[in-house]
Amino acid sequence: MIPLKDDNPTKGRPIVSYGIIFFCVIIFLAQLGLSEIELREFTYSYGLIPSVFLGIDQLPDNLNKISPIGTIFTSMFMHGGWMHLIGNMLYMWIFADNIEDDLGTLNFVIFYFVSGVGAAMSQVFVDVNSQIPMIGASGAIGGVLGAYLVNYPNARVLVLIPFGFFSQLIKIRALYVLGFWFVLQFINSFLSSSSGGGVAYAAHIGGFISGVILILFFNKKSKKNNYKTKIKKINKGPWEQ
Repeated sequence: MIPLKDDNPTKGRPIVSYGIIFFCVIIFLAQLGLSEIELREFTYSYGLIPSVFLGIDQLPDNLNKISPIGTIFTSMFMHGGWMHLIGNMLYMWIFADNIEDDLGTLNFVIFYFVSGVGAAMSQVFVDVNSQIPMIGASGAIGGVLGAYLVNYPNARVLVLIPFGFFSQLIKIRALYVLGFWFVLQFINSFLSSSSGGGVAYAAHIGGFISGVILILFFNKKSKKNNYKTKIKKINKGPWEQ
């Protein structure tokens, strides 16, 4: 099931969402220009390594470019291949604009990166001794998907369901599209092994759950602010007449 677009319009332009997509693409293109050795060094320097983050291991001096905490954020803009990049950016393009529209620019920045931190910590504590760098925006985007599921469960999403020559385009409620994505992360996490790298499913799950929790907080905050604004307008109206 591959989502292609939703039927959920926005009021404003999602500048932050587009900016994140832009920087992820630019950094990936820069990665393509590195030699195999340079790319490996770049990944170990700026990817999030659980054992290094927790102080269990240390990087050699030539790879110790930034603090382990900093790699939580740098790793969110790195990708391991074309399919990794395209898959993440597709989900970001389809679902992030509405969440940014709901939260506003600043709150969306906070929401996105806190979701990414929640995703990263989920993967770190699932495999504390791992020396494999974790890269990708999947965890933070998982937070966006969790938020979208809460705010727009009934939005229609156009998806491609591949069946070889019998592939079909249909519209499905976001509840089913994103619910299927979340369940699939659990299934894959049980079927996969993290010993040799691969997909950080715990980060996907942790990011999604972080997004669900965070959006409930931001929704409540937004409603409270809207209420205050309405009261202010009501109070100002008669006085200004």
